[in-house]
Order: sequence, then structure tokens, then C-alpha cells
Amino acid sequence: MYNLLKEIRIRFSSDRQMYRTLKNIFGFYPENIFLYKLAFRHRSAATEMIGGNRINNERLEFLGDAILDAVVADYMFKKFPLRDEGFLTEMRSKVVSRNQLNKLCLKLGLNSFITAGSDQHSNWRSINGDAFEAFIGALYLDKGYSFTRKLIINRIIQVYFDMDELAHTDFNFKSRLIEWSQKEKKTVVFHLAGESGTNHNKLYHVEALIDGDVFGKGQDFSIKGAEQQAAEKAINRLKEENLLPTSE
Repeated sequence: MYNLLKEIRIRFSSDRQMYRTLKNIFGFYPENIFLYKLAFRHRSAATEMIGGNRINNERLEFLGDAILDAVVADYMFKKFPLRDEGFLTEMRSKVVSRNQLNKLCLKLGLNSFITAGSDQHSNWRSINGDAFEAFIGALYLDKGYSFTRKLIINRIIQVYFDMDELAHTDFNFKSRLIEWSQKEKKTVVFHLAGESGTNHNKLYHVEALIDGDVFGKGQDFSIKGAEQQAAEKAINRLKEENLLPTSE
């Protein structure tokens, strides 16, 4: 009787599309739909309440990031019982990297629920990954840790990640570029070329210079992210100019 009433309530709800999407993708109906709606509200579309508190997904993102880190770390610890701390840390970073989470959000179709302001939307490179982390935070509050852990492992990690392939893939472009420069006796410098935007929307612009010449540029909401983008572009240029083997 309870399930029937729930189905009827969902059918006539204004949020029925979100209910059905989450059910189809993850196999569950939300108990508190407000949490999930909040998870997809970007800071650019934040609303204000009494006292000046801005309502957006940043708090849920903070919580989801911690939950995701804990679950992935636990999974890696058990998946690779003979590997050292450095390997486990690197593997966790590969799974929860902003680039991976951005892709996951798109693959799952969760990006269709994101509410954001119209200005500078193309520069919000982490908007999808941030929303995914916020979704995990909402899931934890709505369903608890045990449910969230099982969903992350069974419906995300084991479906969208090949651990053997991931173990042999290097996503740290900055480290690869520095390693190449040391072998070739080149000087690599990451230069903060400028900043744009204000407050939470501040973008950092970084250049990757090799022996004083700009080989790649990147921009991100963190300096680290901008450096990785600049390094990736520099590596791609080195490959195009046959200065770096394409297999590296």
C-alpha cells in the first residue's frame, strides 16, 4: 500500500522526471527530493534566505567529496591488498579527479538537472563534477552511509571503471612534463599569467613554459587544475612536434 501511494505521489509530482531518472539509473526513489534538487543548484544560481545565507550545492559538494574519498579509499585498500600507500593514493586520485567526475556526471545524464546562471557558463569547467559530488552528499543524507557505499561501488566504480586499465594510465600531466624535462635537460616553469572573475567564480590562468617559451595554457578555478591543463596541452604539442613519443 505504501509503495502504491508513493508511486501515485511521484506520478503527479512536479519533480517526477528527477524521481524517475534516479530510479532508472540507480534503482531507488529519493525520500527527500529537496536534497537532490539542491545538489544540482550551482553557486551561480544560488538563492538567498533570511540572514544572507546563499542556498546552493557547495555544502553538499563538501560532504560528498569526503564520502566519495572514504568509499573509494576503502575499495582500493581491499581491491589491492599488496600494493603500497603511494599506489593506493594515486588510484584513488584517478577515480575522484575532477576530470573523471565531470565525465561521470555526463555519462549518467545528471547534468540535465543542473541549475546554473547564464553568465560565463562555458568557463565553469568543474560544474558537472561538483554536482556529482553534491549528489553523493545528498544521497548520504537521504539514504545513509551503507546505502551510499553500495551504490558507489556497485553502480559506479564497477560499471564505469576498469581498474587494471586505470592502474596503467597516468593522468598527472604536470609530473610527466617535469619528468620529461629532467631527462631532456629542459627547464619547465608554470607561470600564473592572471586571474579573472571574482569570489567563487575566480579563474586562474596558467602558462606552461619550456625554456622560456609558452607550450601550453590552462584555466581553472584552482591553480592546480590550471597547471594540469597547461601541462596536458604542452605534452600534446611536444608530441605533435615529435619531441615526445606518442606512447608516453
